[in-house]
Amino acid sequence: MTEVLRIEMVSTNPKSLDQVSRTFKEMAEKMGVRVKGPIPLPTKRLRITSLRNPSGEGTNRYDKYELRIHKRIIDIPNPDERYIRSIM
Repeated sequence: MTEVLRIEMVSTNPKSLDQVSRTFKEMAEKMGVRVKGPIPLPTKRLRITSLRNPSGEGTNRYDKYELRIHKRIIDIPNPDERYIRSIM
């Protein structure tokens, strides 16, 4: 039976998320460990609409905010113990 190490990363900044996943992948390649990913998952969008003040015209009286949550998954089949210790 094969073991799979799954690293799930979550961030609101996609650039930093890609940088961290690139670091994991480079570290695995140096140690000779196979890597699947990073696999991008769908971006979750959280939206909030709030009433600025009761007096106004139409949509001008609403403030709209949005938070995007990006996710990436890296799968490492049959991870080496040295690799697991190095990422901890």
